[in-house]
Amino acid sequence: MSKSVATIVGGAAGALALMAVFVGLVWFCKSQCKNVSNKNSETGSSDPSALVEWNRGAGSISATGQPLSGAHGARQFTMAELEQATRPFSESSLIGYGSFGPIYKGLLLDTVVAIKRRPGPPRQEFVAEVNHLSAIRHRNLVSLLGYCLENGSQMLVFEYLPNGNMCNHLYDMGQEPSAKLEFKQRVSIALGAAKGLCHLHSLRPPLLHKNFKTANVLVDENFIAKVADAGVSTLLDKIEEADPSHMTNVNVFQDPELEGPGGFTEKSDVYSFGVFLFELVTGHEASHITSLGSYEALIEWVRSRLSLNDFVDRRLVGTFTTDGIRDLIRLTLQCMSSPGSKRPKMEMVMVELERIHEKEMALTTFMGEGTSTITLGSELFTSK
Repeated sequence: MSKSVATIVGGAAGALALMAVFVGLVWFCKSQCKNVSNKNSETGSSDPSALVEWNRGAGSISATGQPLSGAHGARQFTMAELEQATRPFSESSLIGYGSFGPIYKGLLLDTVVAIKRRPGPPRQEFVAEVNHLSAIRHRNLVSLLGYCLENGSQMLVFEYLPNGNMCNHLYDMGQEPSAKLEFKQRVSIALGAAKGLCHLHSLRPPLLHKNFKTANVLVDENFIAKVADAGVSTLLDKIEEADPSHMTNVNVFQDPELEGPGGFTEKSDVYSFGVFLFELVTGHEASHITSLGSYEALIEWVRSRLSLNDFVDRRLVGTFTTDGIRDLIRLTLQCMSSPGSKRPKMEMVMVELERIHEKEMALTTFMGEGTSTITLGSELFTSK
């Protein structure tokens, strides 16, 4: 082979090699972008594979010959499916009660779900509202997956979270709570719940929870918080003929300034969140708050408990900094302020919780700083 031919062949081989490298880089970048887009986003479901599988059934024909909901709506399940999933609605599958009715644990398509059931006829308003709520996705909201309207029952199918609600980890009818959560874990859970509520309030129009409470803050296997029952109160308001029965009981989480269902605002959700923070700090139910009568009485009660070092949950001993616990108590009282106009928006609550959590992680994780006493004096009740 002549020298010129060898040069041409060598140059061609080099060009081919360079092109191969270029094609490889393009393929790699595309695959990485695809992988990133497939990961759960801030508004994604915690179990997208199950949702994809169920959505394959959307838009198909049911056993009765009726069309199921569209590809972007909630999946319509049959009574036969849900009975099989819950054996059928047996006592052993019953895991609790909520504003919508009894809650059952079930297994659908190898995925564990929570099924809520109440008596009621088929209603178009029910289907429309469920389709709307099922489209709301966020990593800190429990996803509404589908529904069923058969045999005189209205049913909602939600994703199931294995660690239950926060009541199980703070207090449980006089029994020992199932897990000891240190301070920064509780702040992290509060932050997750705040992100969920903040997302609801950021929708246009805003979606008010109206029934936020400790029992509606669920945690997954990694103790990531998700807010449950988002929009369920609104759904019940739309489908119940008489006065909503789910609002008749005395509710310590309910904004004391509410004069009727129509008076509910975003700041009412903020008040409920403040009561949730109150229970996170104390480790006890806040059932006595309503008996205090006024915000001023609440402030005095907290002040007296702090002076006796008998306000913060004893299980938190050694896991918090004085600044951290002080700032969380201050935020709690701000959320419960009266009048409601003085309460911060959920976005500001979220930002403050992020700040507290980051500071606690830095101090208690890397420096090992922790205290078992609170010596706030009147510092807590003065502006920063």
